[in-house]
Amino acid sequence: MHTSLDCVPCFVRQALEAARFASEEEAARRDIVREALAAMAAEIDLDQSPPQIGQRIHRLVRRLADHDDPYAELKLRSNSSALAALPRLRALVDAHGDPLDAAVRLAIAANVLDAGMNMAAMEGDLHDGASGDDPGDGVVRALERSLHEPLHGDVDGFREAVAAAGRILYLTDNTGEIVVDRLLLELLPSDRLTIAVRGLPVLNDATMEDARFAGLDTVAPVIDNGSDAPGTLLGDCSPHFRQVFTEADLIVAKGQGNYESLSDAGAGIFFLFKVKCPLVAAHAGLPLGAHALLRSTAPEG
Repeated sequence: MHTSLDCVPCFVRQALEAARFASEEEAARRDIVREALAAMAAEIDLDQSPPQIGQRIHRLVRRLADHDDPYAELKLRSNSSALAALPRLRALVDAHGDPLDAAVRLAIAANVLDAGMNMAAMEGDLHDGASGDDPGDGVVRALERSLHEPLHGDVDGFREAVAAAGRILYLTDNTGEIVVDRLLLELLPSDRLTIAVRGLPVLNDATMEDARFAGLDTVAPVIDNGSDAPGTLLGDCSPHFRQVFTEADLIVAKGQGNYESLSDAGAGIFFLFKVKCPLVAAHAGLPLGAHALLRSTAPEG
């Protein structure tokens, strides 16, 4: 998927937010943003996908800030808040007439916990506990509503694909979100399942450290993709990850970054995400804000 001009303000905002996380010094923040804007103006190719451009911007920010993971504190808060909410979310799934349907809906709704799209909205959804006592309150309220949201997709088709697949690869997205993913992952066949995270920090995307903190390694084997892109750029991933990807009968890909980078990668992929930008809305043929469970129709290869 190519990038549109509508995406440029999002990249500018990402650079600004990353600079704020990376340094407490106003002068340093200004230098980071200035160089990031200059790089975007001089070097960024809008024929590339948004994850390709995002990867370059965040590499630059990390180098200028001399900080390997500017979002580390945010990621810890996100995972901790979601873990506090997990028992209540699990109760919602268990009480639902169709647990797989409920887990899919919650996993998609949790895709809103995305620092790449809107930090203020993400922090509000994740940490808005009315009582101030329980960090999971905001998560539960934000996600419980999703059980009643329209779902654009075929849960029964997904169920059938899971039953038929010999090897399943689940591509995770953000921290916080990965905790909610556990509710869906636990309903998939663990002996046929592999979970993948980013190879290096980028934005608030989940890495191996986050997966272990969230307990994903207790569900199924976890691998990293060897890349620091906010998506899955196969040419940038490790040989081992590409082998697992190629051998999978079913790939479950969470988040817009994975949709943006893999929507043309071939059949056998189910994309689970919330539509958060006009570019993706136009490409997917769905309205902004839609909860999507889309099966790839792209030909293999």
